[in-house]
Amino acid sequence: MHDSAQKQARRALALLWLVPALWTVNYIVARKAPGVIGPYLLAFGRWGLAALLLLMLTRSELWRQREHIAKVWWQYLVLGTLGMVICGAWVYQGARSTGAMNIALIYSASPVLIGLGAVVWLGERLSLRQGLGVLLAIAGVVHVVVKGQWTALAGVQFSAGDLWIVAATVSWAGYALLQKQWPSPLGATARLAAICIGGTLVLLPLTVWEMSRPEALPLSGYGLLLIVVAAIVPGLGAYWIYGWAQKILGASRVAVSLYLGPLYAGLAAWGVLGEPLGWHHAVGAALILPGVFFVTGAGKGLTKKHSRPILTEGT
Repeated sequence: MHDSAQKQARRALALLWLVPALWTVNYIVARKAPGVIGPYLLAFGRWGLAALLLLMLTRSELWRQREHIAKVWWQYLVLGTLGMVICGAWVYQGARSTGAMNIALIYSASPVLIGLGAVVWLGERLSLRQGLGVLLAIAGVVHVVVKGQWTALAGVQFSAGDLWIVAATVSWAGYALLQKQWPSPLGATARLAAICIGGTLVLLPLTVWEMSRPEALPLSGYGLLLIVVAAIVPGLGAYWIYGWAQKILGASRVAVSLYLGPLYAGLAAWGVLGEPLGWHHAVGAALILPGVFFVTGAGKGLTKKHSRPILTEGT
């Protein structure tokens, strides 16, 4: 029995290295999408397919909890808007004018915003070390957004894409905190299914509007491929592996995989997408990643309460 547990732990540790790589696939999809498929159609297809697959897996539990769902249906619409519309379509919108490395670095600061939100909304205490982490991470995000040009801020050409990603990062913090504020009798997979359905319902009219515009892109075979890849690989694949590994290793050990995200994204941006990496990326990472470590690693409450929603459903 003990040997079996050790084998499972080793297998979980090995597969955990895959999770950031699976998330990075979404950054590649986002950068491949411009000129192929619109951001709302891509997000609608991705989360609609994910919702369909999750619905098949959790239909019995969702039916048993139908009274709860009917009572708080608006919560799933709000969570779906934050997690699938803003953190979905807006990321694809931002990827039209910013690089995969910028997306990964800005998004990697989301635990810091969640930590701040936990202090303001949930009454958790922020230690001196965590406060330092907040300052470091925010400085790192600003450094990436202004491309390192602190001394010439007035002349910096801000990328609209970076601002879309900043908005999505803030939305993700709200998404994670509201999940804590709104407890649910649903299991993790069933709750994600309900949220995906809510997000898909909100995305539907936006997708119809996008497709009705004169410059709308028709759905092509390549666009459909991007939808399927985004739904299966960074969505269900990363979510399942993370959830399974967390049961075996615990939330705090699994949360370390967060720090590999920008590294994987940087390699993908350079090797797969051919995007140049600048010193502002390196400096930004050197500020953001230690900042995230201080915020999530110094406080037991923040890590345990928020590491799972941060990591499993963000991109």
